[in-house]
Amino acid sequence: MRPNSTRIDSRFWLLPTLLVMIWSGYQPKDYFTWFLEVAPVLIALPVLLLSGRRFPLTPLAYGLLALHGVILMVGGHYTYAEMPLFNWLRDSFELSRNHYDRVGHIAQGFIPAIVAREILLRKTPLTPGKWIFFLTTCICLAISAFYEMIEWWVALGSGDEAVAFLATQGDVWDTQWDMFLALCGALAAQLLLAGWHDRQLAEIKQGTQ
Repeated sequence: MRPNSTRIDSRFWLLPTLLVMIWSGYQPKDYFTWFLEVAPVLIALPVLLLSGRRFPLTPLAYGLLALHGVILMVGGHYTYAEMPLFNWLRDSFELSRNHYDRVGHIAQGFIPAIVAREILLRKTPLTPGKWIFFLTTCICLAISAFYEMIEWWVALGSGDEAVAFLATQGDVWDTQWDMFLALCGALAAQLLLAGWHDRQLAEIKQGTQ
């Protein structure tokens, strides 16, 4: 049996993620917004740690999840509408808004696509092909739509306190843009990374034999 390199990768990403979380939680712009933005990381991290021995993911999935966590934690620290680098880009190129929020929603489709694809391929009889592509895309759209409903519920419950969390920046079509970009991210992840992902899945299967 070959050594399980996936487990090494999961440990490798843990320390950097925790360090970014500590930085993110130190004097963020608003603690309420910080908690809302970082909540997915706070939920996912213990789940990944507890499931890592029984159901280790591929190194690709762990790396992408760590990247997604960083995107969320940076957004939580500054808020998505006021991330300094994207403020500079907005001002330098005379853009209509701070586009860090757009990056976050592309990631909301891109990263879950690989995780959903992995679970489907490892836990169902499905094989790589059109059905996996279609179902993975549907799952990512469902995740994006559900997140928009969470934003709506938070806004209803907290009123003006949710403005930074929503990060609409005056765009009446922000919700539609968010879901469309998540769709683009899900499609791009599968088109760009499916081959790499399949090779790592094959290594996991071979390592368990």
